[in-house]
Amino acid sequence: MLKIAVIGSAQTVMGFKALGLVTCPAANADEARVALKNLTAEDSEVSIIYIEENLSVPLKAEIDKFKDSPTPAIILIPGRDGSSGLGLSALNAAVERAVGTNILGD
Repeated sequence: MLKIAVIGSAQTVMGFKALGLVTCPAANADEARVALKNLTAEDSEVSIIYIEENLSVPLKAEIDKFKDSPTPAIILIPGRDGSSGLGLSALNAAVERAVGTNILGD
């Protein structure tokens, strides 16, 4: 059975645990990097990974390895402090790659 995981601060991932997602609390980029490596291992059953936007910046190279793969889908989500716009930018870029043009607008 495929699973969904979330990487973020303890406060961010707490609610997702109640929904049955695999939660990976990460206090910093190094902890997030280890969690991402474990979740993307070849034997992993995780098909979707949500990552808190503020932790995604130092993990950009690791995340970019999966941008053209169907699994795992890596989706950036805002943290408790709100959105920095990275998730929306990543979504726009993915749609533009898939469709060939920006259909979502600015």
